[in-house]
Parts: sequence; structure tokens; C-alpha cells
Amino acid sequence: MGTEAHVIAVGYPDRLDEILRRAAVRVEELEQKWSRFRPTSELSRLNAAAGRPVIVSAETFEAVARAVHAWYVTGGRFDPTVHRALVEAGYDRTFRELPLDASSREHDPAAVPGCGDIGLSRSAHAVTLPPGVSLDLGGIGKGYAADLVVRDILEWGATGASVSLGGDVRVRGESAFGPTWFVVVESPFEPGVELDRLMLADGAVVTSTRLMRTWKRNGAEQHHIIDPSSGTPAWTGVAAVTVVASEASWAEVMAKAAFLAGLEEGLALLRTAGLTGFIIEDSARVHRVAGLEVFSSCMQ
Repeated sequence: MGTEAHVIAVGYPDRLDEILRRAAVRVEELEQKWSRFRPTSELSRLNAAAGRPVIVSAETFEAVARAVHAWYVTGGRFDPTVHRALVEAGYDRTFRELPLDASSREHDPAAVPGCGDIGLSRSAHAVTLPPGVSLDLGGIGKGYAADLVVRDILEWGATGASVSLGGDVRVRGESAFGPTWFVVVESPFEPGVELDRLMLADGAVVTSTRLMRTWKRNGAEQHHIIDPSSGTPAWTGVAAVTVVASEASWAEVMAKAAFLAGLEEGLALLRTAGLTGFIIEDSARVHRVAGLEVFSSCMQ
């Protein structure tokens, strides 16, 4: 997933080492299924077979189905078919391998085709991508993986769990200090500077930002959040969006959608969805979405 994983398990000491070992194996299993940088992954196999149905694992089918559903409910703002546009923008290898400034010939941005013609057969776990369509499960994959690993840790006998995959944080059960987890939200402009500490017993905190994965192409700044309407990195006046939701996969969807909507529409989008969090402008001005006081330790 091109990022760090942080896993905390709470419970009986004699079980925790084994639980954490299994959690690490589980994260790697999901990476092997969903990475677009591994040619043997299920996602890569699916992308290479566009035009033909492919039978995938139940987990991969669910990840794709959630991504397609998210495209519909956000009116296309969240779009997993940005894979080709990401490659054309220069994000064609793992982020660690990207050159700081790559030179390339000028070309038209890649079209983002959308999910309208993707075929899903739940009974067979079969996915059919139309010719010319390829998927990137990036953010929603990280979020869904965090949801799954937290669920698994509790099923393996822990009494509480926290999983953070590249800043997608999912918590459930008891923490080491009581029934509530504290999730720190930092300023995207000043790492280490806290905006708040959010209190959750069961839920997720996810941040999407254009500031973390950046590179240059022919001297022009690029980032990984693609505007589906243009096929290029999105510049909406928003630097980062943090969303609090019941699941990390859903929080990822809504954070991306709010980022692409821009400040005013993004605030309205989150309020209408019954979600809360932060939207931070390029100017570093912080906007708290209505309802954040329920979770904020700074406002209580």
C-alpha cells in the first residue's frame, strides 16, 4: 500500500504477540491482492483482463463493489477508474521510487471513464471491466484493509484494536486506557502540530491530502488526488479533508469527494451525509464541520 502500518492490540498478554504477528501477515495478504504495483496481484490481473470477466476473491470483489457503489453515491466525485490518469501524471511506480522531477513529453491527460459499465456478479465473485477501464483501489483499499484487520484482531481474541494504514485509522473495542480511543489529527502544513484529539469507541478517522504524495513533472507540481472531470491532479482550494465515520472505507470515499467538491460544497456534502471532520484550505485555514464537538477532546 506504499505506506506504514501501525497496529495496536489490547487484551490478554499471552495472546498479543501471536495476534500482532497474524495482523502483519493479514496486511501483507491484502497488499498482495490489491496493489497496482505488483503484477501478480488480483487487481493487476483484473486490469490486464479488461473486456473479460475475472473471478476474484470475496475480499477483492467486495473492495471493487464498494468502490463502484461509492462512484454512484458521490455522483462520480469518488472514481476508482483514475488508474490510467495517475500513471499519465507520473505516478507509475511506488511512491518511494518516483523521481522528484521527471521529464517527459507533453501529452493530453488520460480520460477517466467512470464505473457505469463495470459488471459485477456477486454469486460468482466475478468482475468485468470494459476495455479501456482499469482500477486503482488506493485510498478505499487502505480504508477497507484497516476495517478488515480490526475486525480480525477482535475475532482472534483481542478486546480492542487500532489499525492505521497511511493515516487511515480504524478503532474498535477497549483501548489501553479505557473504553475510548484518542486519535490525533495533525496539521497537514505542520507535522507534529495537533489540531485535535478525537475520542472514539468504535469508528474511523481518515485524512485525504494533496500535500503528502507530491512530485514534479517537467517542473510542474503533481499530486495523487485526480479530478475525474479533467484526468489531472485536482486543485480545488482545499489542502486536506479529515472525515470521522463508522468505517474507514466510507470515510475515505467521503474525504475524497469533499476534497474534489471544494470548500463550500465539501462542507455541505459532509453535513448532508451526517458526517463530521475538518476541511483545511490551501491558505491553512481550518474549518470544523458541524458535529465535531461530539468527538473533540479540545472542545469539551
